[in-house]
Amino acid sequence: MLKRLNTTKLISAAVLATILFGCATAPTPVKETSSQVSLVSATQSPAEYLADAKQATDAEHKNRLMLLAAHAFINQGDTGNAGKTLTAIKSSLVNKPEILAEHRYLSARVLEQTDNYDQALALLNYPSQWRLANWQMVSYHQLKARLYQLSKAPIEQAKELTLLATYLPSNEASEVNDEIWGILQPLHEQTLQAFSQDSSNPIFAGWLQLAYIAKHYAIDPQQLVQQLGNWQQDNPGHPGAKKLPTDLERALNTKPYKPKKIAVLLPLTGPRAAIADTVKQGIISSYLTNPDDSVAVNFFDTAQGAELAQQQAIAAGADFIIGPLLQSEVESLIQAEAKAGQQTTAQTQPGAQPVPHAQAQDQIQAKVPQLFLNHVDNFTPSDDRFFFALSPTDEAIDAAQKLYNDGIEKPLLLASDDGVGRRMAEAFKGKWLELTQEEAEIHYYKRGDEMKVTVQKSLGVIDSKERIARIKTLLGSKIEADFRSRRDIDAIYMIASNQDLPLLKPFIDVNFSVFAEPVPLYTTSRSRIESRSRAAAQELNNLTISDIPWLLESNAETAEVARLWPTWGNSQKRLYVMGFDALQLVSKLAQMRALPGYQYSGRSGLLSVSPDGTINRQLSWGRYQRGNLRPL
Repeated sequence: MLKRLNTTKLISAAVLATILFGCATAPTPVKETSSQVSLVSATQSPAEYLADAKQATDAEHKNRLMLLAAHAFINQGDTGNAGKTLTAIKSSLVNKPEILAEHRYLSARVLEQTDNYDQALALLNYPSQWRLANWQMVSYHQLKARLYQLSKAPIEQAKELTLLATYLPSNEASEVNDEIWGILQPLHEQTLQAFSQDSSNPIFAGWLQLAYIAKHYAIDPQQLVQQLGNWQQDNPGHPGAKKLPTDLERALNTKPYKPKKIAVLLPLTGPRAAIADTVKQGIISSYLTNPDDSVAVNFFDTAQGAELAQQQAIAAGADFIIGPLLQSEVESLIQAEAKAGQQTTAQTQPGAQPVPHAQAQDQIQAKVPQLFLNHVDNFTPSDDRFFFALSPTDEAIDAAQKLYNDGIEKPLLLASDDGVGRRMAEAFKGKWLELTQEEAEIHYYKRGDEMKVTVQKSLGVIDSKERIARIKTLLGSKIEADFRSRRDIDAIYMIASNQDLPLLKPFIDVNFSVFAEPVPLYTTSRSRIESRSRAAAQELNNLTISDIPWLLESNAETAEVARLWPTWGNSQKRLYVMGFDALQLVSKLAQMRALPGYQYSGRSGLLSVSPDGTINRQLSWGRYQRGNLRPL
């Protein structure tokens, strides 16, 4: 509904026909008078409208033709001439709401195409006494919604769409209602609740209340049904009460997992046991936070093979499985399941032999819901299979969204020239392209002297110094000049280890020229220094960093973990928190998958589930200020 209007305003054909003709009888072609010159669409060239306007003697007729000329210029992408045309007639506009509104609307379109969204919105404050045709109100609310979308103001965008829907036929209004629901779903429930008391727009308030109910009560289907029933009684005429959003209906019909025997598959012995132990401790702590005697949690060692551990877990009666942890173990189970599926399909063919016991066992295993603690690149989605990983590439994708939300337009990436650095940079690049249709600029550095050279090249400092050297050669070495760094970038995202960051950031600081304003600096949790020294943190002042929420705010729980496991660094603590959240997610996964907007505020981030079963994490952000890392 919000695509750019290139040739005509996007309104219903039925509405347009009613406005233009009023009946089904074909009119006899006549020369249009002032009142017959429709402003709905500009189908001719700007030159034709301008020529007709030059001949017009009636003021309103001339206004209409000039407005159509401006509209035609906009259709061609010629905002310069469109603006000039609108400026030329501004002082001679007749005092008629239709004319005045169209002039403001087209002026706002020009400002939109030149990225002046706030100015465009300021123009679109129509006086309350204006009474305009449906087609103008449709265009008005449609443009305002799009401007709010471009300004990254989802609440205001959704509000405009609720007003737009009141002017549309039921089938088009239904499409807009789906769009409203899609906008509100990603918002946090606290945001929805804060805006849900808008008495000036009861339909919009109703959508906010419905979205809040869907998020807040999704974990408890009985409560969800009760709250939805109450909401429908309070809002009998609301579009959402007449037809609940599809994903909400699906969530109502989805049964949550309520396992009694949870099996956890981890490498409890061998070289990976130390890593697995942090996850195990997190799961145990999660269980002890809210112990339930009716639920048993048992651990199975994958050191002798993930398939064997899984078979042992199922033989012990497990009705939900968490793990395995290692990517190779997850891949082996996925491949075994795929192979078993192919063999089972072959066995169903006419004349096939009976299914062997081992294959039958694989079929049974596939029916046990499972939360893998890692991800694989290629898999066939299954209703009862989920993937939860502390993925560096997901963190880079989340960072791209963060920079975009912060209004960054041209970021520069400085990434370590290794496997993790390249994967993260490519993930950021892909998300940035999706958000902006523009490529993010990436420079890879190596440790040592090359790091400084890469920073200077990326900031344009080397080019500047070379220009200065050439000038001194021509005019003499006594000429004094200072280097200049680039001014076209507005942020730097550093993908660096915590060993590299204390060197990389100072290189960036000293290579910004005195003529340029330093840009915001962002980095990843990989860069977070382990030292608690305030002096070390002082060097990172004004740096914005992503990390799990649990590590950004100190509390009694973080202090207790530090006391129990004093040798753990941040990487071990993140795995501990992953284990904690994994057990907490079990009872929520089915509803989270059925309702994409349902987000769980876990210790490892704001968690949601994609349709393919992937757990998405939205991290928190902090900033170093005066030697301390403070959450934003």
